Amino acid sequence: MKLAGLLLLSGAAYAQLSGVIDIHVHADPDSIPRSIDAIDLARLARERGMRALVLKNHYEPTASLAYVVRKVVPGIEIFGGIDLNRSVGGVNPAAIERMVMVKDGYGRVIWLPTFDAGLVPVSKNGALLPEVREVIALAAKHGLTLETGHSSAAEGLMIVAEAKRAGVRNVVVTHAMLKPIHMSLEQMKQASAAGAWIEFVYNALIGPNKEFDFADYVKAIRGVGVEHCILSSDLGQVGNPLHPDGLVAFFAGLKQAGFTQAEIDRMSKQNPARALGLE
Repeated sequence: MKLAGLLLLSGAAYAQLSGVIDIHVHADPDSIPRSIDAIDLARLARERGMRALVLKNHYEPTASLAYVVRKVVPGIEIFGGIDLNRSVGGVNPAAIERMVMVKDGYGRVIWLPTFDAGLVPVSKNGALLPEVREVIALAAKHGLTLETGHSSAAEGLMIVAEAKRAGVRNVVVTHAMLKPIHMSLEQMKQASAAGAWIEFVYNALIGPNKEFDFADYVKAIRGVGVEHCILSSDLGQVGNPLHPDGLVAFFAGLKQAGFTQAEIDRMSKQNPARALGLE
């Protein structure tokens, strides 16, 4: 049953969200229509017992928004970051230097180009561009989490290798299976072996962005290994479930496919906490 965008689920269903961290959250205010704003989402996630959210906006940095949401909604950890699309100057080291100066340091994540990936190059002739290497060096310097964004599978592997060489502690391959990345299982294994986290998002299983079934995710997660995987919602699209409801459905589908609660907790609590440097 659905009411005002909320699925009416049992308390037992929501109980498994206690301590969950969603590192891929879209919410208003945004230049793209969203299903809920960041303050209301933080309140909802707190009510469901979630530990933390990472606010992601393709076109605007979210460190300042994270600060404000924390002030309005105490009791849940809110982080932001920056997507290196054209609206912030593309792969722009200066934008990162400014983000890390935002009060209290809640700008925790750098995403390499996403929606502008076809317009903002990260490599040329099989090598990362100098500005990408500079961004990677800044991630290492400031202890930020680096995400591959919508870089191609081959570029993602180059980014992971350079990031680990440069001393970046946490690298996430952003929704590795989803378009336009489409990493193969072998590429995901290669990235995880190099030290990257592999992200799996519920958004790819439902609605207009559906590309896969649970069986596809099961094969990939088992192949990569639970210890290397992160479960995120990538929700906030109008018409899709709200983030906590989507996560409940995501976890339920994985449990039906044979994953234990401990394995789901590893991918939705411990692993994202480590990816954000929280433990």
